[in-house]
Amino acid sequence: MQASPPRLVGVHHTARPTWKLKETVEFYRDVLGLPLVHCLVAKGWGPEDHPDFMHFFFDAGHGATIAFFYYLGTECPPRLEPWDSYVYRATHTAWDCGSPEELTRWQARLAEKQWPVRHRIRHEIVESIYFTDPNGYLIEIGCPVRPLQPLDAEDARLSMEAAIQVDEAMKARGERLSRIQDVWSRKGELVAARLAEGVR
Repeated sequence: MQASPPRLVGVHHTARPTWKLKETVEFYRDVLGLPLVHCLVAKGWGPEDHPDFMHFFFDAGHGATIAFFYYLGTECPPRLEPWDSYVYRATHTAWDCGSPEELTRWQARLAEKQWPVRHRIRHEIVESIYFTDPNGYLIEIGCPVRPLQPLDAEDARLSMEAAIQVDEAMKARGERLSRIQDVWSRKGELVAARLAEGVR
């Protein structure tokens, strides 16, 4: 009898470094209202040059936490300094607030705390507001605009299959995938093939 594969039961925490101890605590605890639930105060470990540090956690809801490392006596490396780029913004934390009404309340709370919201955007399945924390890390608070359906998973599978096929074919020719139209075209071919097979 084959053993069942191991499973994950949820995200325990995400973690990032901070060089702004007071500002980070005040933002997550006082602006976002997340309880500070744990703090590890430790000597450096691992490599000999690892500094002493504090690793502190805020309750992020549903059993998850968001955590930060504060490395004593160190400066932020230039490569980790925030910059206004889609590459930097791609790494972010997103919370679900449950409803458009609650999202509007969050937007009002941030305005009340004089914390600027950069955007409010409605995507395919979520409406969100975006802002940054004191470190320049992007934060998203959003709410679903509709539930995910089985068709969404099938569409995602076809999209990724098409993208991987095109990406690998272009790499083999020494080229780089740079146009979404190439993915759309291949996905259209995959969908047409499925329809021809009578799969809906």
